[in-house]
Parts: sequence; C-alpha cells; structure tokens
Amino acid sequence: MADPCKRYMSMYLIFLVIFGIGGMFASSELQKFNQPTKDDGSMSFLVIGDWGRRGDYNQSQVAFQMGKMGEKLDIDFVVSTGDNFYDNGLTSEHDPAFEESFTKIYTQNSLQKQWYSVLGNHDYRGDAEAQLSPLLRKIDTRWLCLRSFVVNAELAEIFFVDTTPFVDMYFSDPEDHTYDWRGIGSRKAYISSLLEDAESALRESSATWKIVVGHHAIRSVGHHGDTEELIEQLLPILNENKVDFYMNGHDHCLEHISDTTSPIQFLTSGAGSKAWRGDIKGLNKEGVSFFYDGQGFMSVQLTPTEAEIAFYDVLGRVLHRLNKSKLLHSSI
Repeated sequence: MADPCKRYMSMYLIFLVIFGIGGMFASSELQKFNQPTKDDGSMSFLVIGDWGRRGDYNQSQVAFQMGKMGEKLDIDFVVSTGDNFYDNGLTSEHDPAFEESFTKIYTQNSLQKQWYSVLGNHDYRGDAEAQLSPLLRKIDTRWLCLRSFVVNAELAEIFFVDTTPFVDMYFSDPEDHTYDWRGIGSRKAYISSLLEDAESALRESSATWKIVVGHHAIRSVGHHGDTEELIEQLLPILNENKVDFYMNGHDHCLEHISDTTSPIQFLTSGAGSKAWRGDIKGLNKEGVSFFYDGQGFMSVQLTPTEAEIAFYDVLGRVLHRLNKSKLLHSSI
C-alpha cells in the first residue's frame, strides 16, 4: 500500500506545477501597475535613456534640465528606455553605481517620482537580476525595473517590452561581452511567450493612448539603425493593436520617425549622457521628421484628445515638437 504522506506530497507537487505557488504562476499575464493621473484627467512624464555614467558625459546637465522641465510640466513619473548603468550594468544589488549614477544625479524635487525602467543590452552585460531586485527599491523608492510589464494610467497604458533577447547578434556574435541570460531560459520560448502576453495586453486595453516602450529601436537612422528582429516580430502586433507611440533608447540620440504604413510614431530618447556619435544611417530615411545627435530628453503630455511630445537638448531648449489629436467618442 502506498505511503499516504508520499501520495499527498505527489498531489501537492502536481498542484504547484499546474496552478503555481500561491497562484503566482497561474497566469503569464504581464504584471500591471496603476499610475494615477492628475485631477483633470491629464498626465505628463519625461523619457530618458542610456544615461548611467556617474554624472559624466553631460548626464548631470541633462538631469538638471529634466528637473526644470519636470517642475514646469508637473510630471507624474519618469520612463527610462534602458542602458541604465554603464558600461556593463550593475555588478550586484550592492553596486555603488546605483546611487552614484541614479540617486545622487536625479536630485531635483520634480524627479522624486516613480521611475519605470526596462533593461538595455548594457544592463544585460552585468548582473541583470540586480536591477530587478526589490532591494534597490528599498535603497531608492523611485526605482522600478522589470523585464516586461504594464503601467495603467487609465488615460494611457504603457507596455514595457524586454527587447534585448530578440537581437540575434547578442547570441551569435557577442564579441567580448558576457550577457546575463538568467531568467530567460529558452530564448525561443521566452520571446514567444512575451509576444503572446504583449499582444493579449494590447488587445484587451481600452486606453485612449497606447504606448509601447523598449530599449531597441524599431526604426532609427542613428548608429545602430533599424532592429530587424523587432520589425519582423513586434511591429505587426503594434500595428494590429493601433499603438500610438513606440519609445526607445539604444541609439544615443533623439529621433522622431513616422511609420509609412500606419499611424504609429517611433520616438527615440537615448541621449541621457554620452552622445555625439557623428554617424547617421543613410538607408531608409523615409518618414524621418527629426534627428539630433546630441544629449537630451523627451517630455510627453497627454489629455483625452491631445498628445504633445517635445525633445530638449542639454540646455533645455526645445528642438522638436510632435502633436497628435484624437476625437472623443460619445458613449450615448
């Protein structure tokens, strides 16, 4: 006769596999965070990418201008498009670079808001898990970095997508770099699951504005150019679900490119510190409205009917504006 204890343990293990521990793995849906809007239903935020250099390469100057603009716009939060810590991410949860490149740099009152961040390829070259650790949130409560997740602000939903595992080169030709692929497991299964989750979340969204954030550009005329893997695998999902804006970093510049086959706008904000690369891809310039090779950042202001996006340089000067309108649909 079978041991009742062993039988119970076997059934319990099967239950955990099917339903997940405490329900944690019962669903593969992207984790969602609620972000309040202003009393009038509007919202505003800043977007910065490719920044963490302990204040060097004009990082501190960009941060200062972000603080001034953040106060002027009364921002609700900040979005980071990745490559948060150079050159090779963080070494651990206790790496002093976290405070030296983040906490001690973005000190203005207006920037003491929630920061929503994704990982970039340089972050994967260090201890990628460290940036995801709740311990960093105890060191600085503003910090929130996950691989992929959703910020729900009712007026807008922002879908953060982990784009680094999509890029073939990091696996086939990593050069002298070592990438921390813990948490990825099977790359094929990871990407497939992520695309499925992103498509489901976008399809179910009823937000007026749909925004997707990733580190790598879909379209860019900067140093790295277009990311073919995202054009092939992610872009069709964005177009099908009527995404308004795709925001990224990776190229150390500021860009605005319009899609030629859909209303989506491609916006690069990867100029948080080291920039002035000096090279522009001559291919596929169609749809390019704006390109700036220097340091800077981006602001986003949203209402139920209007979106205004502005790009700023290291002196806080407005370089380019984008306005997009939507009609209010009556429920009567």
